[in-house]
Amino acid sequence: MKRKWPKPVFWWLIGVVLLTVFLFWPLPKYIEGPGEASAINSFVRIKDHPDKQKGSFMLTSVGIAQARPLTYLWAKIVPYYTIEDANDVTSGQNMVQYEQVQKFYMQSSINEAIFTAYKAAHQNVERKYNGIYVLDVQKNSKFKNELAVGDVVTAIDGHHFKNSNGFVNYIKGKKAGNKVTISYERNGVHKTASEPLIKINKQRAGIGIILTDNMTIHTDIPVKVNPGDVGGPSGGTMFALQIYGQLTNQDLRHGQKIAGTGTIDAEENVGEIGGIDKKIIAAKRSRAKVFLAPYIKPTKAVLKAEPDHLTNYQLAKKTAKKYAPNMKVVPISTFEQAISYLKNQKD
Repeated sequence: MKRKWPKPVFWWLIGVVLLTVFLFWPLPKYIEGPGEASAINSFVRIKDHPDKQKGSFMLTSVGIAQARPLTYLWAKIVPYYTIEDANDVTSGQNMVQYEQVQKFYMQSSINEAIFTAYKAAHQNVERKYNGIYVLDVQKNSKFKNELAVGDVVTAIDGHHFKNSNGFVNYIKGKKAGNKVTISYERNGVHKTASEPLIKINKQRAGIGIILTDNMTIHTDIPVKVNPGDVGGPSGGTMFALQIYGQLTNQDLRHGQKIAGTGTIDAEENVGEIGGIDKKIIAAKRSRAKVFLAPYIKPTKAVLKAEPDHLTNYQLAKKTAKKYAPNMKVVPISTFEQAISYLKNQKD
């Protein structure tokens, strides 16, 4: 005999299934919110230079998760959570490619941090340029069937350059339709591809890729940095401070938890990042007393281009005033400014 469910139980089960689907069905959106503020000294190891000082430098992050109906509603209610289109978060890449790019951004920021910190500490450091790292290939690129995210372009028409600007300037002298031969490496295997350039804009032609420099850093004093699962370029400044502090054994923290964010470039400039309001919340949750925020002069042109027409520093100050009034937000434009502030701060 077939077992029959009592009607009330049957409809109750159907209701549970439908409710579960409604609450947890993945949506084509992402939720961005406060991530973590993690002590960096657990990430950095420098031979014969342990971190002996009290307090900690803290790496702040933004948490990203695919939206579900339940979390979508939550993000609508809580002010420092935002809902983003999938393409705006991943630039149209699948999650494997997106995570790969974020890991490279992180490694690139670590390399810049090491170079900056060692140079500031007057320790020997050299950088070796390996080529152009491919972050994305545009759909209209003639190389879309050859190049892939993660490839490293080493030469164009047999010409090698010292940085990405050399590659870009070489291409500037050509027109759309001109064929070029690209030499590149994928997983250690050397490859070549020849295709015509495409029109990037009205002024110039190009390959149709998003790129950044790929380099290797060599130091006399061995250093290892393991950021774990954190990705992206925004940790450069804080990593540089941690490495510099260990190399010089200076008491820069004065026993405090110091959080912050910002990219770092070859000229030691601190650059703006995304999600600084969420990083302020993450820092507050970890009881940071100071937050180092990238600063650029808020001119009319700058504010027009900024999200919500607020610079990083302005948004950080606004968020801290509302949610973390006891945390001091410090503006920094260069690595030297950050060091100067930390050396002169009072306990």
